Amino acid sequence: MSFPWAEQYKPQNPLMQWLDSRLPLPRFVFNAVGAGYPVPRNLNYFWNFGVLSGAALAIQIITGIILAMHYAANGGVAFDSVEHIMRDVNSGWLIRYGHANGASMFFIVVYLHIFRGLFYGSYKAPREMVWLLGLVIFLLMMATAFMGYVLPWGQMSFWGAKVITGLFGAIPLVGEPIQTWLLGGFAPDNAALNRFFSLHYLLPFVIAGVIILHIWALHIPGSSNPTGVEVKTEQDTVPFHPYYTAKDGFGLGVFLIVFAILLFFAPNFLGHPDNYIPANPMSTPAHIVPEWYFWPFYAILRAFTVDFLFIPAKLLGVMAMFASILLLFLLPWLDTSPVRSGHYRPLFRQFFWVLIVDVLILGYCGGAPAAEPYVMISQLAAAYYFAHFLIILPIVSKIEKPAPLPASITDAVLSKQAN
Repeated sequence: MSFPWAEQYKPQNPLMQWLDSRLPLPRFVFNAVGAGYPVPRNLNYFWNFGVLSGAALAIQIITGIILAMHYAANGGVAFDSVEHIMRDVNSGWLIRYGHANGASMFFIVVYLHIFRGLFYGSYKAPREMVWLLGLVIFLLMMATAFMGYVLPWGQMSFWGAKVITGLFGAIPLVGEPIQTWLLGGFAPDNAALNRFFSLHYLLPFVIAGVIILHIWALHIPGSSNPTGVEVKTEQDTVPFHPYYTAKDGFGLGVFLIVFAILLFFAPNFLGHPDNYIPANPMSTPAHIVPEWYFWPFYAILRAFTVDFLFIPAKLLGVMAMFASILLLFLLPWLDTSPVRSGHYRPLFRQFFWVLIVDVLILGYCGGAPAAEPYVMISQLAAAYYFAHFLIILPIVSKIEKPAPLPASITDAVLSKQAN
Protein backbone atom coordinates (compact mmCIF):
# COMPACT_ATOMS: atom_id res chain seq x y z
CA MET A 1 0.00 0.00 0.00
CA SER A 2 1.37 3.39 -0.93
CA PHE A 3 1.34 5.89 1.94
CA PRO A 4 2.16 9.48 0.87
CA TRP A 5 3.72 10.14 4.28
CA ALA A 6 6.03 7.11 4.14
CA GLU A 7 9.73 7.90 4.48
CA GLN A 8 11.58 7.62 1.17
CA TYR A 9 14.80 5.70 0.72
CA LYS A 10 17.67 8.12 0.07
CA PRO A 11 21.10 6.44 -0.08
CA GLN A 12 23.93 8.77 0.92
CA ASN A 13 26.92 6.54 0.33
CA PRO A 14 28.15 6.58 -3.33
CA LEU A 15 28.37 2.78 -3.36
CA MET A 16 24.77 2.46 -2.14
CA GLN A 17 23.64 5.02 -4.72
CA TRP A 18 25.31 3.00 -7.47
CA LEU A 19 23.74 -0.24 -6.18
CA ASP A 20 20.30 1.36 -5.84
CA SER A 21 20.37 2.51 -9.46
CA ARG A 22 21.21 -0.97 -10.74
CA LEU A 23 19.83 -3.45 -8.19
CA PRO A 24 17.50 -1.68 -5.72
CA LEU A 25 17.59 -4.46 -3.15
CA PRO A 26 18.28 -2.09 -0.18
CA ARG A 27 15.32 0.03 -1.29
CA PHE A 28 13.15 -3.11 -1.43
CA VAL A 29 14.13 -4.09 2.13
CA PHE A 30 13.66 -0.50 3.37
CA ASN A 31 10.15 -0.36 1.90
CA ALA A 32 9.24 -3.87 3.06
CA VAL A 33 10.40 -4.01 6.68
CA GLY A 34 12.09 -0.70 7.35
CA ALA A 35 11.13 2.89 8.08
CA GLY A 36 9.60 3.13 4.62
CA TYR A 37 6.74 0.82 5.59
CA PRO A 38 4.18 2.50 7.91
CA VAL A 39 2.00 0.09 9.89
CA PRO A 40 -0.99 0.64 12.20
CA ARG A 41 0.11 2.01 15.55
CA ASN A 42 -2.08 -0.35 17.59
CA LEU A 43 -0.68 -3.77 16.66
CA ASN A 44 -0.43 -6.10 19.64
CA TYR A 45 1.83 -9.10 20.27
CA PHE A 46 -0.45 -11.39 18.25
CA TRP A 47 1.09 -9.72 15.21
CA ASN A 48 4.49 -11.20 16.19
CA PHE A 49 3.65 -14.66 14.93
CA GLY A 50 4.32 -13.92 11.26
CA VAL A 51 7.93 -13.01 12.04
CA LEU A 52 8.23 -15.97 14.43
CA SER A 53 7.03 -18.29 11.65
CA GLY A 54 9.78 -16.96 9.41
CA ALA A 55 12.36 -17.51 12.17
CA ALA A 56 11.10 -21.08 12.69
CA LEU A 57 11.40 -21.77 8.95
CA ALA A 58 14.97 -20.44 8.96
CA ILE A 59 15.84 -22.80 11.84
CA GLN A 60 14.32 -25.73 9.93
CA ILE A 61 16.20 -24.97 6.72
CA ILE A 62 19.57 -24.50 8.44
CA THR A 63 19.31 -27.62 10.62
CA GLY A 64 17.81 -29.60 7.73
CA ILE A 65 20.72 -28.82 5.40
CA ILE A 66 23.20 -30.00 8.06
CA LEU A 67 21.22 -33.19 8.74
CA ALA A 68 21.06 -33.96 5.01
CA MET A 69 24.87 -34.11 4.96
CA HIS A 70 24.80 -37.15 7.25
CA TYR A 71 21.44 -38.84 6.55
CA ALA A 72 21.16 -41.90 4.26
CA ALA A 73 17.77 -42.39 2.53
CA ASN A 74 17.94 -46.18 2.41
CA GLY A 75 15.67 -48.54 4.30
CA GLY A 76 18.62 -50.65 5.43
CA VAL A 77 20.60 -47.82 7.01
CA ALA A 78 18.22 -44.86 7.49
CA PHE A 79 17.53 -45.62 11.16
CA ASP A 80 21.22 -46.23 11.84
CA SER A 81 22.20 -43.00 10.08
CA VAL A 82 19.93 -41.06 12.44
CA GLU A 83 21.54 -42.82 15.42
CA HIS A 84 24.94 -41.98 13.90
CA ILE A 85 23.94 -38.30 13.80
CA MET A 86 22.80 -38.47 17.43
CA ARG A 87 25.88 -40.27 18.76
CA ASP A 88 28.88 -39.65 16.50
CA VAL A 89 28.43 -36.31 14.71
CA ASN A 90 29.71 -33.30 16.64
CA SER A 91 26.63 -31.65 18.21
CA GLY A 92 24.51 -33.95 16.03
CA TRP A 93 22.04 -34.53 18.88
CA LEU A 94 21.52 -30.77 19.09
CA ILE A 95 20.93 -30.40 15.35
CA ARG A 96 18.57 -33.40 15.19
CA TYR A 97 16.55 -32.40 18.27
CA GLY A 98 16.53 -28.79 17.06
CA HIS A 99 15.06 -29.89 13.74
CA ALA A 100 12.46 -32.19 15.29
CA ASN A 101 11.33 -29.72 17.96
CA GLY A 102 11.68 -26.83 15.54
CA ALA A 103 8.91 -28.41 13.48
CA SER A 104 6.65 -28.42 16.52
CA MET A 105 7.50 -24.80 17.32
CA PHE A 106 6.83 -23.89 13.69
CA PHE A 107 3.34 -25.40 13.86
CA ILE A 108 2.62 -23.78 17.24
CA VAL A 109 3.32 -20.26 15.96
CA VAL A 110 1.50 -20.94 12.67
CA TYR A 111 -1.60 -22.22 14.48
CA LEU A 112 -1.56 -19.11 16.69
CA HIS A 113 -1.10 -17.00 13.55
CA ILE A 114 -4.13 -18.67 11.93
CA PHE A 115 -6.38 -18.27 14.98
CA ARG A 116 -5.33 -14.64 15.28
CA GLY A 117 -6.45 -14.18 11.68
CA LEU A 118 -9.75 -15.90 12.45
CA PHE A 119 -10.48 -13.69 15.48
CA TYR A 120 -9.48 -10.38 13.92
CA GLY A 121 -11.02 -11.09 10.50
CA SER A 122 -7.70 -10.83 8.67
CA TYR A 123 -9.20 -12.94 5.85
CA LYS A 124 -11.72 -10.24 4.90
CA ALA A 125 -11.46 -7.91 1.89
CA PRO A 126 -9.09 -6.54 0.74
CA ARG A 127 -6.78 -9.18 2.25
CA GLU A 128 -8.29 -12.36 0.82
CA MET A 129 -5.13 -13.18 -1.15
CA VAL A 130 -2.99 -12.84 1.98
CA TRP A 131 -5.22 -15.41 3.69
CA LEU A 132 -5.28 -17.79 0.72
CA LEU A 133 -1.50 -17.74 0.30
CA GLY A 134 -1.17 -18.35 4.04
CA LEU A 135 -3.28 -21.48 3.70
CA VAL A 136 -1.12 -22.65 0.77
CA ILE A 137 1.89 -22.28 3.08
CA PHE A 138 0.04 -24.32 5.72
CA LEU A 139 -0.67 -27.15 3.26
CA LEU A 140 2.97 -27.18 2.13
CA MET A 141 4.03 -27.32 5.78
CA MET A 142 1.81 -30.32 6.41
CA ALA A 143 3.19 -32.18 3.39
CA THR A 144 6.77 -31.35 4.41
CA ALA A 145 6.20 -32.40 8.02
CA PHE A 146 4.59 -35.71 7.03
CA MET A 147 7.50 -36.65 4.78
CA GLY A 148 9.99 -35.60 7.44
CA TYR A 149 8.26 -37.83 9.99
CA VAL A 150 8.92 -40.82 7.72
CA LEU A 151 12.68 -40.23 7.38
CA PRO A 152 13.90 -41.54 10.81
CA TRP A 153 12.48 -44.92 9.71
CA GLY A 154 11.29 -45.98 13.12
CA GLN A 155 8.09 -47.88 13.80
CA MET A 156 5.88 -44.78 13.75
CA SER A 157 7.64 -43.53 10.62
CA PHE A 158 6.98 -46.74 8.69
CA TRP A 159 3.44 -47.35 9.84
CA GLY A 160 2.51 -43.68 9.64
CA ALA A 161 3.63 -43.69 6.00
CA LYS A 162 1.66 -46.86 5.35
CA VAL A 163 -1.53 -45.54 6.95
CA ILE A 164 -1.44 -42.02 5.50
CA THR A 165 -0.55 -43.08 1.95
CA GLY A 166 -3.16 -45.82 2.30
CA LEU A 167 -5.79 -43.09 2.54
CA PHE A 168 -5.32 -42.39 -1.14
CA GLY A 169 -6.24 -46.01 -1.81
CA ALA A 170 -9.79 -45.17 -0.69
CA ILE A 171 -10.30 -42.95 -3.75
CA PRO A 172 -12.36 -44.88 -6.33
CA LEU A 173 -10.66 -46.05 -9.55
CA VAL A 174 -7.47 -43.97 -9.28
CA GLY A 175 -6.72 -44.41 -5.56
CA GLU A 176 -4.51 -47.49 -5.67
CA PRO A 177 -2.41 -46.29 -8.66
CA ILE A 178 -1.87 -42.97 -6.86
CA GLN A 179 -0.81 -44.79 -3.70
CA THR A 180 1.63 -46.97 -5.64
CA TRP A 181 3.00 -43.93 -7.45
CA LEU A 182 3.54 -42.06 -4.17
CA LEU A 183 5.38 -44.98 -2.57
CA GLY A 184 7.21 -46.15 -5.70
CA GLY A 185 5.94 -49.64 -4.88
CA PHE A 186 3.31 -51.50 -2.93
CA ALA A 187 4.66 -50.68 0.54
CA PRO A 188 6.97 -48.07 2.10
CA ASP A 189 10.57 -48.97 1.23
CA ASN A 190 13.70 -47.50 -0.37
CA ALA A 191 11.79 -45.83 -3.21
CA ALA A 192 9.42 -44.10 -0.78
CA LEU A 193 12.31 -42.99 1.44
CA ASN A 194 14.18 -41.47 -1.52
CA ARG A 195 11.08 -39.66 -2.78
CA PHE A 196 10.10 -38.34 0.62
CA PHE A 197 13.66 -37.24 1.40
CA SER A 198 13.96 -35.36 -1.91
CA LEU A 199 10.61 -33.61 -1.46
CA HIS A 200 11.22 -32.93 2.23
CA TYR A 201 14.46 -31.18 1.28
CA LEU A 202 12.87 -29.23 -1.59
CA LEU A 203 9.56 -28.06 -0.12
CA PRO A 204 10.96 -25.70 2.56
CA PHE A 205 12.45 -23.59 -0.23
CA VAL A 206 9.07 -23.62 -1.98
CA ILE A 207 7.52 -22.48 1.31
CA ALA A 208 10.05 -19.65 1.47
CA GLY A 209 9.03 -18.59 -2.04
CA VAL A 210 5.32 -18.58 -1.16
CA ILE A 211 6.12 -16.59 2.00
CA ILE A 212 7.62 -13.89 -0.24
CA LEU A 213 4.34 -13.83 -2.20
CA HIS A 214 2.44 -13.77 1.12
CA ILE A 215 4.38 -10.70 2.30
CA TRP A 216 4.04 -9.07 -1.11
CA ALA A 217 0.26 -9.57 -1.02
CA LEU A 218 0.20 -8.14 2.53
CA HIS A 219 2.02 -4.95 1.50
CA ILE A 220 -0.57 -4.11 -1.17
CA PRO A 221 -3.50 -3.40 1.25
CA GLY A 222 -1.24 -2.95 4.28
CA SER A 223 -1.39 -4.71 7.63
CA SER A 224 -4.67 -5.27 9.42
CA ASN A 225 -5.02 -4.29 13.08
CA PRO A 226 -6.98 -5.22 16.22
CA THR A 227 -9.81 -2.74 15.55
CA GLY A 228 -10.31 -3.79 11.92
CA VAL A 229 -10.50 -0.11 10.97
CA GLU A 230 -8.40 0.88 7.95
CA VAL A 231 -5.59 3.43 8.12
CA LYS A 232 -6.89 6.93 7.34
CA THR A 233 -4.22 9.44 8.34
CA GLU A 234 -0.54 9.59 9.15
CA GLN A 235 -1.41 9.65 12.87
CA ASP A 236 -2.80 6.11 12.51
CA THR A 237 0.63 4.68 11.62
CA VAL A 238 4.20 4.41 12.82
CA PRO A 239 7.24 3.23 10.83
CA PHE A 240 7.80 -0.52 11.02
CA HIS A 241 11.38 0.17 12.08
CA PRO A 242 12.24 0.78 14.86
CA TYR A 243 8.85 0.39 16.57
CA TYR A 244 7.87 -3.09 15.44
CA THR A 245 11.33 -4.48 14.81
CA ALA A 246 11.88 -3.91 18.56
CA LYS A 247 8.55 -5.54 19.38
CA ASP A 248 9.29 -8.49 17.08
CA GLY A 249 12.74 -8.75 18.64
CA PHE A 250 11.20 -9.14 22.10
CA GLY A 251 8.79 -11.77 20.77
CA LEU A 252 11.66 -13.61 19.11
CA GLY A 253 13.55 -13.64 22.40
CA VAL A 254 10.57 -15.24 24.19
CA PHE A 255 10.19 -17.74 21.34
CA LEU A 256 13.86 -18.78 21.55
CA ILE A 257 13.67 -19.17 25.35
CA VAL A 258 10.66 -21.51 25.05
CA PHE A 259 12.38 -23.36 22.20
CA ALA A 260 15.56 -23.75 24.29
CA ILE A 261 13.61 -25.10 27.28
CA LEU A 262 11.93 -27.68 25.05
CA LEU A 263 15.18 -28.54 23.28
CA PHE A 264 17.41 -28.98 26.33
CA PHE A 265 15.01 -30.20 29.00
CA ALA A 266 12.26 -32.12 27.15
CA PRO A 267 13.50 -32.95 23.62
CA ASN A 268 11.29 -36.04 23.32
CA PHE A 269 8.19 -34.62 25.00
CA LEU A 270 6.33 -34.08 21.71
CA GLY A 271 7.66 -37.23 20.01
CA HIS A 272 6.61 -40.88 20.18
CA PRO A 273 8.76 -43.52 21.92
CA ASP A 274 7.98 -46.15 19.26
CA ASN A 275 9.98 -44.15 16.75
CA TYR A 276 13.13 -45.21 18.60
CA ILE A 277 12.39 -48.78 17.48
CA PRO A 278 13.65 -49.65 13.95
CA ALA A 279 10.90 -50.02 11.35
CA ASN A 280 9.51 -53.55 11.23
CA PRO A 281 6.86 -54.36 8.58
CA MET A 282 6.01 -57.56 10.47
CA SER A 283 5.17 -55.86 13.77
CA THR A 284 2.24 -53.43 13.88
CA PRO A 285 2.29 -50.93 16.79
CA ALA A 286 -0.65 -51.12 19.15
CA HIS A 287 -1.56 -47.49 18.54
CA ILE A 288 -0.54 -45.71 15.33
CA VAL A 289 -0.63 -41.91 15.57
CA PRO A 290 0.86 -39.08 13.52
CA GLU A 291 2.69 -36.12 15.04
CA TRP A 292 0.63 -34.01 17.45
CA TYR A 293 0.00 -31.18 14.97
CA PHE A 294 -1.99 -33.55 12.76
CA TRP A 295 -4.22 -34.87 15.56
CA PRO A 296 -7.31 -32.67 14.94
CA PHE A 297 -7.42 -33.74 11.29
CA TYR A 298 -6.69 -37.36 12.21
CA ALA A 299 -9.66 -37.27 14.60
CA ILE A 300 -11.91 -36.03 11.77
CA LEU A 301 -10.60 -38.84 9.57
CA ARG A 302 -11.41 -41.49 12.19
CA ALA A 303 -14.82 -40.00 13.02
CA PHE A 304 -16.42 -41.80 10.07
CA THR A 305 -17.07 -45.42 10.98
CA VAL A 306 -20.19 -46.31 8.95
CA ASP A 307 -20.68 -46.50 5.19
CA PHE A 308 -23.18 -44.03 3.75
CA LEU A 309 -25.13 -45.34 0.75
CA PHE A 310 -22.44 -46.48 -1.69
CA ILE A 311 -19.63 -44.39 -0.13
CA PRO A 312 -17.27 -46.34 2.18
CA ALA A 313 -16.58 -44.91 5.62
CA LYS A 314 -12.86 -44.71 4.84
CA LEU A 315 -13.50 -42.53 1.79
CA LEU A 316 -15.88 -40.32 3.79
CA GLY A 317 -13.18 -39.82 6.40
CA VAL A 318 -10.57 -38.90 3.79
CA MET A 319 -12.96 -36.45 2.12
CA ALA A 320 -13.86 -34.86 5.47
CA MET A 321 -10.22 -34.54 6.50
CA PHE A 322 -9.26 -32.68 3.31
CA ALA A 323 -12.51 -30.67 3.41
CA SER A 324 -11.72 -29.46 6.94
CA ILE A 325 -8.68 -27.63 5.51
CA LEU A 326 -10.10 -26.63 2.13
CA LEU A 327 -13.10 -25.13 3.94
CA LEU A 328 -10.82 -22.40 5.26
CA PHE A 329 -10.21 -21.22 1.69
CA LEU A 330 -13.90 -20.25 1.51
CA LEU A 331 -13.87 -18.30 4.77
CA PRO A 332 -13.64 -14.79 3.20
CA TRP A 333 -16.97 -15.48 1.49
CA LEU A 334 -18.66 -17.43 4.30
CA ASP A 335 -18.26 -14.59 6.81
CA THR A 336 -20.17 -11.66 5.28
CA SER A 337 -20.13 -9.34 8.29
CA PRO A 338 -18.81 -5.85 7.42
CA VAL A 339 -17.01 -5.75 10.79
CA ARG A 340 -13.63 -7.46 10.91
CA SER A 341 -12.46 -7.59 14.50
CA GLY A 342 -13.95 -10.01 17.01
CA HIS A 343 -13.61 -7.29 19.64
CA TYR A 344 -16.68 -5.59 18.17
CA ARG A 345 -18.66 -8.77 17.41
CA PRO A 346 -20.01 -10.16 20.73
CA LEU A 347 -21.88 -13.15 19.28
CA PHE A 348 -19.06 -14.08 16.92
CA ARG A 349 -16.62 -13.91 19.83
CA GLN A 350 -18.57 -16.46 21.85
CA PHE A 351 -18.69 -18.95 18.98
CA PHE A 352 -14.99 -18.34 18.27
CA TRP A 353 -14.04 -19.57 21.73
CA VAL A 354 -16.33 -22.56 21.32
CA LEU A 355 -14.43 -23.34 18.09
CA ILE A 356 -11.11 -23.15 19.97
CA VAL A 357 -12.37 -25.66 22.54
CA ASP A 358 -13.74 -27.86 19.76
CA VAL A 359 -10.36 -27.97 17.95
CA LEU A 360 -8.59 -28.81 21.22
CA ILE A 361 -11.05 -31.67 21.79
CA LEU A 362 -10.39 -32.93 18.26
CA GLY A 363 -6.67 -32.77 18.94
CA TYR A 364 -7.03 -34.77 22.14
CA CYS A 365 -9.19 -37.41 20.46
CA GLY A 366 -6.80 -37.62 17.50
CA GLY A 367 -3.99 -38.67 19.83
CA ALA A 368 -6.19 -41.11 21.78
CA PRO A 369 -6.85 -44.76 20.82
CA ALA A 370 -9.51 -45.41 18.17
CA ALA A 371 -12.01 -46.65 20.75
CA GLU A 372 -15.00 -45.37 22.68
CA PRO A 373 -15.67 -42.82 23.98
CA TYR A 374 -13.06 -41.04 21.84
CA VAL A 375 -14.66 -42.01 18.53
CA MET A 376 -18.07 -40.68 19.54
CA ILE A 377 -16.53 -37.46 20.91
CA SER A 378 -14.60 -37.08 17.64
CA GLN A 379 -17.84 -37.45 15.67
CA LEU A 380 -19.59 -34.74 17.70
CA ALA A 381 -16.58 -32.40 17.56
CA ALA A 382 -16.12 -32.93 13.81
CA ALA A 383 -19.82 -32.21 13.24
CA TYR A 384 -19.52 -28.96 15.18
CA TYR A 385 -16.36 -27.97 13.29
CA PHE A 386 -18.14 -28.09 9.94
CA ALA A 387 -21.32 -26.57 11.38
CA HIS A 388 -19.34 -23.61 12.71
CA PHE A 389 -18.09 -22.57 9.27
CA LEU A 390 -20.99 -23.68 7.08
CA ILE A 391 -23.99 -22.83 9.28
CA ILE A 392 -23.17 -20.81 12.39
CA LEU A 393 -20.76 -18.27 10.89
CA PRO A 394 -23.01 -17.25 7.95
CA ILE A 395 -26.03 -16.93 10.26
CA VAL A 396 -24.10 -14.92 12.86
CA SER A 397 -22.89 -12.61 10.08
CA LYS A 398 -26.50 -11.85 9.19
CA ILE A 399 -28.15 -11.50 12.61
CA GLU A 400 -25.37 -10.11 14.79
CA LYS A 401 -25.49 -6.52 16.01
CA PRO A 402 -21.85 -5.38 16.31
CA ALA A 403 -20.61 -2.83 18.80
CA PRO A 404 -19.83 0.69 17.50
CA LEU A 405 -16.46 0.94 15.75
CA PRO A 406 -13.99 3.70 16.61
CA ALA A 407 -13.76 6.52 14.07
CA SER A 408 -10.08 5.79 13.50
CA ILE A 409 -7.15 3.80 14.82
CA THR A 410 -5.88 6.90 16.61
CA ASP A 411 -9.21 7.38 18.40
CA ALA A 412 -9.12 3.76 19.58
CA VAL A 413 -5.57 4.16 20.89
CA LEU A 414 -6.24 7.47 22.65
CA SER A 415 -9.47 6.26 24.24
CA LYS A 416 -7.65 3.22 25.60
CA GLN A 417 -4.92 5.44 27.03
CA ALA A 418 -7.56 7.69 28.62
CA ASN A 419 -9.12 4.68 30.32
